[in-house]
Amino acid sequence: MIQPTDHRSLLSREFIDDPHVFYRKLRGEGVVSRHVVKTFAAEMDAWVVTGYDEARELLADPRLSKDARGLPDVIAANSVPTGDAPSAAAPPNPRNMLFSDPPDHTRLRRLIGKAFTMRRVEKMRPWIEETTDGLLDAVVPGRTFDLVEELALALPIYVIGNLLGVPADRFADIRHWNGVLTNVDTGAEEKRDALAQMYGYMGALIASKRAQPGDDMVSALIGAQDEGTGGTGLDDGELLSTVFLVMNAGYETTANMISSGVLALLRHPAARERLRSEPALLPGAIEEFLRYEGPLNLATIRYTTAPVAVGGVVVPENAIVFVSLLSANRDATRFADPERFDVERPAAGHLAFGHGIHHCLGAPLARLEGEVVFRRLLDRFASWELAVPEEDLRWRYSLQFRGLDRLPVRLG
Repeated sequence: MIQPTDHRSLLSREFIDDPHVFYRKLRGEGVVSRHVVKTFAAEMDAWVVTGYDEARELLADPRLSKDARGLPDVIAANSVPTGDAPSAAAPPNPRNMLFSDPPDHTRLRRLIGKAFTMRRVEKMRPWIEETTDGLLDAVVPGRTFDLVEELALALPIYVIGNLLGVPADRFADIRHWNGVLTNVDTGAEEKRDALAQMYGYMGALIASKRAQPGDDMVSALIGAQDEGTGGTGLDDGELLSTVFLVMNAGYETTANMISSGVLALLRHPAARERLRSEPALLPGAIEEFLRYEGPLNLATIRYTTAPVAVGGVVVPENAIVFVSLLSANRDATRFADPERFDVERPAAGHLAFGHGIHHCLGAPLARLEGEVVFRRLLDRFASWELAVPEEDLRWRYSLQFRGLDRLPVRLG
């Protein structure tokens, strides 16, 4: 049996601070290898895929399942003893679009797509622009502020809260719960408490929207549930789990894209000035932000339902697989000079939003928010300056997400 390589390297602080160094080494040694990976609260023996071609192949391979019903048993079978007090693996959750396979996934994505239409997204543009302007109006030129806290996180959670119909006074709770659930360091009990509180709140939100519908996505999802016939609609568990998915995934990736993109432009002032003078380059630059320092390190968990030959190895049945989107997007076999940040790079093929049937449904909204934010930042502020030494910056201790804890800047 092949033994895990670099057994716990992906759990180290060094990896979190600069995963690209580790991934370059791994791609050189073999693009599919075994490691210990931690999500929710369990440390698991898992296969990690780091090459672009292999990542794209497996993201679309039906032999890699995301069905939530089988996931807890597979996690338990692949859990790694830590020597600490026993910790629970992820509890069974109702199915949602992200953790299901066809035909359930096909049905769920179709129903959710009706509520998450391009028309609904585009209708939010004026509100997104107005909200961005309000956040930037509070920036005092020349004074240090935390761009993560005051813009990169603030805007997406306002947007997703507005989309779902969540009152603004609950945004801080959502951020807290999500932070607990995605941090590698928090334990199983704390995660279970956060999960229980979040599900309790979402249940109450759904009940209130059922009693008094509004022009929001939760009300639209309830409508899709009520319209379903012959078992084709969302059941109560699927509705709850879908709201949970949108509430969490709907802002974290966008927030990370904004902060990482700003950091890239702080490091590359010539690129910043090029975007300021040639606004038509901005949509392509958003794609380069996503490729160069994507908001997701690892795609969400998958497990094999049959042996899968990939990257020169055979991954056995009932094995856990994680695809590194971050690594695939720096693979020199796909991208020329991949370590170079280039806002004029042809926007083709990055995997920041995944690939295949689970390609991110919210990608158009994230791109819209990114274009609005960067256009406003470039138009309103001529000077950008990092307010702390770069070596003082820290990245969130999360294996799934790739985002800065703080980004103190001065704009003028």
